[in-house]
Amino acid sequence: MKAVRFHQHGGPEVLRYEDAPEPELNPGEVLVRVRACALNFLDVWERRGFEHLTIPMPHIPGSDVAGEVVAAAVAPAPAVDVVAIGQRVMLQPGISCGRCVACLSGKDNECPQFEALGYRHHPGGYAEYVKVPVQNLISIPDNIDFVRAAAFPLTFLTAWHMLMTKAKLERGEDVLVLAAGSGVGQAAVQIAILHGARVFATAGSDEKVERARASGAHEVIHHHKQDVAAEILRLTNRRGVDVVIEHVGEATWSKSVRSLARGGRLVTCGATTGPHVGIDLRVLFAKQLSLLGAYVGTKGELLRAARFFFAGQLAPVIDRTFPLAQAADAQRRLEASEHFGKIVLEV
Repeated sequence: MKAVRFHQHGGPEVLRYEDAPEPELNPGEVLVRVRACALNFLDVWERRGFEHLTIPMPHIPGSDVAGEVVAAAVAPAPAVDVVAIGQRVMLQPGISCGRCVACLSGKDNECPQFEALGYRHHPGGYAEYVKVPVQNLISIPDNIDFVRAAAFPLTFLTAWHMLMTKAKLERGEDVLVLAAGSGVGQAAVQIAILHGARVFATAGSDEKVERARASGAHEVIHHHKQDVAAEILRLTNRRGVDVVIEHVGEATWSKSVRSLARGGRLVTCGATTGPHVGIDLRVLFAKQLSLLGAYVGTKGELLRAARFFFAGQLAPVIDRTFPLAQAADAQRRLEASEHFGKIVLEV
């Protein structure tokens, strides 16, 4: 099969479009013909390389996949009805053991073996074929095309987990979403509005500010021209917001904390600009703030979010598509923050 792999860490130039072995199925796994694979910043981080973390080489990235089932190694026989050859699917991006207490309690993203598809030990969707456990299949209706289906799972699942499970968002609350043009950002804006929140967002260019405003955000702050915390306090009559969706890291952390109202919750899922942040503990306890970490989400959460996707109430924003062979150019666009929404590879 054709795939995009890297044999060493580095810039986008290390990505090679080349022949690779087709995945071999183990019991309980299915083979999916990839039709589309959306990019995430995880793809960039693992290509660059992590300190103190080894990624087996050569490696195929890609966590967000949609395509068709072409083979299955599912037993016993009664379970075969779960899978149909030719079935149109998108994939739950989290791989877990399925046997531990966390998995059996519906908290599969807390499984000790939990890992994103396309990360380390699970070759991903920058390829013509990918294999996953049968429980990672989610059927998609005929009216949902593969590009949109690939753009939905990881970012909408993450945003859902942050807002609905971790922050326990309530109708009428104020939410600040950092970087509304990012995958998680555009998903969080939509989910928060769907559940009755008033949304404030940030963006890094005049064009992105207008697009974020068009997506339904109540107010949009240009984070390169304006002080985010000062603007939030001005816009909320000095109160602050109930929830901050933070995934940027060092560059925005202090202003995100300053933007919180008393009893506010900050949920973080990333550290794009760096992992090292600080906080004045007196502010933390005096304002009774909650700082919450979120990592992807559960299969059950994705199924709940997908109902709104299939009904047309949530819709991933597609920035641009590229053919698989141009994955390096696609990652350059992502790395340069030129995108608004999801960049998708068509296979």
